[in-house]
Amino acid sequence: MWKFLLICTLVVAARAEVGEEEDVLVLKKSNFDEALQTHPNILVEFYAPWCGHCKALGPEFAKAAGVLKAEGSAVRLGKVDATEETELAQEYGVRGYPTIKYFKGGEKASPKEYSAGRQADDIVAWLKKRTGPAVVTLTTVSEAEALIADNEVAVIGFFKDADSTGAKDYEKAAETTDDIPFAVTSDDAIFSKFEVSKDGVVLFKKFDEGRNTFDGELTKENLLAFVKTNQLPLVIEFTEQTAPKIFGGEIKSHILMFLPKTASDFQDKMDQFKKAAEGFKGQILYIFIDSDVDDNQRILEFFGLKKEECPAIRLITLEDEMTKYKPQSDAITSEAIISFCKQFIDGKLKPHLMSQDIPEDWDKNPVKILVGKNFEEIAFNPSKNVFVEFYAPWCGHCKQLTPIWEKLGEKFVDSADIIVAKMDSTANEIDSVKVHSFPTLKFFPAGEDRTVIDYNGERTLEGFTKFLESGGKDGGAPAGDDDDDEDLDPETCWEKNAFCSQHQRFLYLTFLLTIMSSDQT
Repeated sequence: MWKFLLICTLVVAARAEVGEEEDVLVLKKSNFDEALQTHPNILVEFYAPWCGHCKALGPEFAKAAGVLKAEGSAVRLGKVDATEETELAQEYGVRGYPTIKYFKGGEKASPKEYSAGRQADDIVAWLKKRTGPAVVTLTTVSEAEALIADNEVAVIGFFKDADSTGAKDYEKAAETTDDIPFAVTSDDAIFSKFEVSKDGVVLFKKFDEGRNTFDGELTKENLLAFVKTNQLPLVIEFTEQTAPKIFGGEIKSHILMFLPKTASDFQDKMDQFKKAAEGFKGQILYIFIDSDVDDNQRILEFFGLKKEECPAIRLITLEDEMTKYKPQSDAITSEAIISFCKQFIDGKLKPHLMSQDIPEDWDKNPVKILVGKNFEEIAFNPSKNVFVEFYAPWCGHCKQLTPIWEKLGEKFVDSADIIVAKMDSTANEIDSVKVHSFPTLKFFPAGEDRTVIDYNGERTLEGFTKFLESGGKDGGAPAGDDDDDEDLDPETCWEKNAFCSQHQRFLYLTFLLTIMSSDQT
């Protein structure tokens, strides 16, 4: 009997073993089900110990866990070392770090992707929206003051009649906004305290004007536009924490000022930049990037900039295809920036395309080197069949392809009409060719019609050879038909392989990032 009791005790102990580190549950394959039974609502971070972005998130994640635990919330935060718990990571489609998913009601099947910022306040606000009412009712002035004091941004609807059409549309807008707390009140004292004389909506924030009052027809769509326009500062610094807000917003035109915080005239230039931003609110997002920060160096590289060339201004649009613009003047004054933005709004700017100088030995080796300045001449030569690898120097997949590509170049080095070439797409841009992932392989067959064929076959010497010998038919497709993304290494991190991504806009994120999807790498 004692053996049976001992076994039962050990089984129960094993099932209940869910450790904690700084109020964050330490989850594994062996205790994941038990954790969800004990804590049905868990926000889980899948991380890699070596990932710098995970390390940066760690303290904020722990802080949020502590806040919720201290409040007696039923929601807990947990973490999974995805490099150790590979089976669990694979089960939930983890393809980059950190990936954050919310498990609700003990259900394992379809966790929701976390979609807000990376600071503790963002995490807490998002979870409270998921577990509580979309709109909190305020009945006293102290409750309203506490809401405003405790949040970077908060929205209060002032409605005498909670059943009015405006109040209903306000609630609908709140239900679709994850990262900002919404409250409603009909209390006369609160109306008086905040000098509101009629039904309306006020956004309170700890920056810029301090508050914005909604002016217009009270509809869900108008309210959402009002919140998205005013929830960010006139000038927002690009950091790992602010990136989701920057890229998750509705404003897809961004102007960036690259400037070291240590510069003696930093505040003066920031004031000029902020003054220029006032006239383009809701149209262009003004972003400051500290050019001295190591994590920002790839962003500088993406825009063809070096630290010593800063301060500098660039503008980018994040539509289906990204387009970059460079001002003619290097002056960082409000007048120059306003003029640049007006020209952009009026459609009078030409895109800025980067190009390296043509190397003297560009055609010395079997694989020819293309840059922006010689691409048109070589790739669209009507008498040549040109096979080009568009690569990034830091891309792991490109590095794996290099020896095969060099062998391909050697195989066709004596061909009279076939050229094997490569181009560094982080330093060279072509208006006629859009590169969305690395490596991208495109074939430019001989002829006058400027045909472009995407290579979709096996990345082997045999596959490439058949493709070229068939004139681009065996393994090819018309450019644009291939929507498949580059396969991602399961141990990919934003900082290690961030730019082998689904869309080129993730280049701009340095992670991810993404982000605009946070689990893309």
